[in-house]
Amino acid sequence: MADNNEKHGFSTRAVHSGEFDHENTHSLTTPIFQTSTYKFKNTAEVNSFFAGDTTRVAEYGRYGNPTQMAAEEKLRSLENAEAALLFSSGMAAVTTAILALCKQGDHVVITSDSYRRTRQFILGFMPKFGLEFSVVEPDAATIENSVKDNTKLIISEAPTNPYLRVLDLAALVSVAKKHKVKTLIDSTLATPINLRPLEYGVDLVTHSATKYFGGHNDLLAGVLMGKESLINAIQDLQGMLGPITDPNTSYLIIRGLKTLSLRVERQNKTALAVARFLETHPKVEKTWYPGIESHPDYEVAKKQMTGFGGVVSFQVKGDLEVASKMIDNMKIPLIAPSLGGVESLIEQPSLMSYYELSSAEREAIGIFDNLIRFSIGVEDEEDIIQDLRQALDSI
Repeated sequence: MADNNEKHGFSTRAVHSGEFDHENTHSLTTPIFQTSTYKFKNTAEVNSFFAGDTTRVAEYGRYGNPTQMAAEEKLRSLENAEAALLFSSGMAAVTTAILALCKQGDHVVITSDSYRRTRQFILGFMPKFGLEFSVVEPDAATIENSVKDNTKLIISEAPTNPYLRVLDLAALVSVAKKHKVKTLIDSTLATPINLRPLEYGVDLVTHSATKYFGGHNDLLAGVLMGKESLINAIQDLQGMLGPITDPNTSYLIIRGLKTLSLRVERQNKTALAVARFLETHPKVEKTWYPGIESHPDYEVAKKQMTGFGGVVSFQVKGDLEVASKMIDNMKIPLIAPSLGGVESLIEQPSLMSYYELSSAEREAIGIFDNLIRFSIGVEDEEDIIQDLRQALDSI
């Protein structure tokens, strides 16, 4: 491996951590090991491997790949984790973790502004296996009031999506340790450049690597990071269920991570400027961004985060049609789900993610028809703000 000195800055680690020294080929970059299985020299080597020899990667591709392991080491270093494990998607990472950590009769607390599919898995699928749940606001005191004797896991995001709520992680961990409950934080929107939940005592952190880690809207992957004992237990289940990352995707993650800090720093800066512009625009009803003083979690975000991320949510003055018109008149961002890539993306959550619900049903869960989520890319700040200005002027 290359020098993985944890004292180095995040840009240095993003470039060099996890990279193998390819003495035989003199390759500068980590190759794509396109193989599904691994051969043994003889039966003695087979016996040695299954007795615990760690000099080999694996015997079969479902249990590991050298390209995947290089990506995992790079991610582990950035998050300051003991171990990292890649998955085929962010949802594969989250669902496998829940299945590994919870059993029949356990209780899970999940915050209301968590990713919709995670909530659907907890609320709609896991009760078939006898799992209980509570959905609460992202606030440590509210979470503690929902903890029961059988609570096994607390799940939240930092920041949340789409309202970018920032949970006080120190307070959350205090609650979790008091009641001997594990914590799982989805930190996709922050990235390790802006926030590292494990440093606050969180047990597991997950990211959709599809987003900022890949950075170019061209891959699907997820990652779990945390204590080695927990990751090993989850890896055993992953080997059974099979939601693995292929070597090509692992290579793209390695490549994307090398520019992560450059992209995130640019997106932080532009998103803050966009939020300040939107907050003062007469046709904007409300702006949601943890880096501006009007956000309910500004003080917590300022204390915990080194940057506030590349997503800005806002509500225009008007209804669903007004918000749609504003989006349709934007020239730079593409209308699409997802976030974290070099291209700016814009969407109405009411149409993109909650299309099957009525307006009243969406409002009941806090998704308003005039809500717009804007994922900032790496385009020029002035161009993005000018585009927003002309689109808002059109409504």
